[in-house]
Amino acid sequence: MAEYDYDLFVVGAGSGGVRAARVASELGARVAVAEMGRLGGTCVNVGCVPKKLFVYGSHFAYDFRDARGYGWTAEPSFDWATLLENKDREIARLNEIYGGLLERAGVELMSGRAQIVDPHTVAIAGEQRSAGRILVATGGRPIIPDIPGAEHALISNAIFELDALPERAMVVGAGYIALELGSVLEALGVDVTLVHRGKEILRGFDRDLRCHLHDELEAKGMRILLETQVTSLEKKGDAFEAHLDNGELLETDFPLFAIGRTPNTEGLGLEAVGVELGKRKGVVVDENFTTSVPSIHAVGDVIDHLQLTPVAVAEGMHFAHHFYGQGAHRIDYMSIPTAVFCQPELATVGLTEEEAWHRCQDVRVYKSVFTPLKLTLSDRKEHTIVKLVVDASDDRVVGCHMAGHGAAEIIQGLAVAMKAGATKAQFDATIGIHPTSAEEFVTLR
Repeated sequence: MAEYDYDLFVVGAGSGGVRAARVASELGARVAVAEMGRLGGTCVNVGCVPKKLFVYGSHFAYDFRDARGYGWTAEPSFDWATLLENKDREIARLNEIYGGLLERAGVELMSGRAQIVDPHTVAIAGEQRSAGRILVATGGRPIIPDIPGAEHALISNAIFELDALPERAMVVGAGYIALELGSVLEALGVDVTLVHRGKEILRGFDRDLRCHLHDELEAKGMRILLETQVTSLEKKGDAFEAHLDNGELLETDFPLFAIGRTPNTEGLGLEAVGVELGKRKGVVVDENFTTSVPSIHAVGDVIDHLQLTPVAVAEGMHFAHHFYGQGAHRIDYMSIPTAVFCQPELATVGLTEEEAWHRCQDVRVYKSVFTPLKLTLSDRKEHTIVKLVVDASDDRVVGCHMAGHGAAEIIQGLAVAMKAGATKAQFDATIGIHPTSAEEFVTLR
């Protein structure tokens, strides 16, 4: 590919793009990356990392309350500005790390918006650069509602730039982002109303966990309106009025819409060069992340498959190894663990009970709901649920689900067991660590 300026030109320096660029360069390719914003993409700047920091910060409200049952009498106070300032400092540090990783890997970083001119040419900052392959890794962006007054709707990015906490927040949606940010605001004393058009929160997750989490969120004070939609939004002084299709007029100071994300394909020139896009404008790719144009590829949220950072990273690895290495890297999409960092947090890997009944001839289900030992000396009444779904034909565990403190850390370990094909008998033969919530998974009968 010596006739081109680069072997690989990556559009977007988020999780997937950076990993693909680094690995391809380390495998000997000449690589450049274009990024119009901050390095690290959504996850580092306005997603996973700052969100989790806010979750940690807000959970201290519950920790201090629990501490009273253990003899602690401290009277805590909270300063939002301190959390915001420290979050910004950490994000800036991560941006520098990403830049250093690219530099040390020998990747050329270009600042600006890139546009694909033809199958081997990218235009950026008024100049054109050629490449043997072009990788699109531009991620996604929040969906804005198509309603009167949509210009007043806030997206998830807004919470990371708030000067002060609102008194009342309306969170529209019931997926990862809505529940996580709604939980943060609720824990920090904001009056939160969740508005969702569906029959239950967290579409696609196991029904027992969805219902359990619904009850736990309401017990913490969150108001949840199901089968309800916002029809219009009006600004009234410093506040807003949301008109709901159930006839209610909801007053709020912070109208946050977290109703999904759409692939960032607009303005890239993809369709003009013949790249096929799907119904939701996601880039259509094959198993090796090649589009309908053989020299153009895509990974991560822009392909509108599984919108998870570790998935984008794995796809970037697969792409780089396939085209510049030995091609040994493969992705198993069937057993990808995931977590929702609401409060209590939820984590899962494998099949839901409903999915298992569609795929297996016979299914066995094991479930336990209990109060964690830590809360037995607290006045909080939060409950934990754990659940195993087993294929009865071979005793193999095909689904692990949990909602409760530490769920993500526990399910990550169980994901390894599932990947190894563990059976329920092997779970039963494993001695638990007592007393822990995790031991429930090896004592279910």
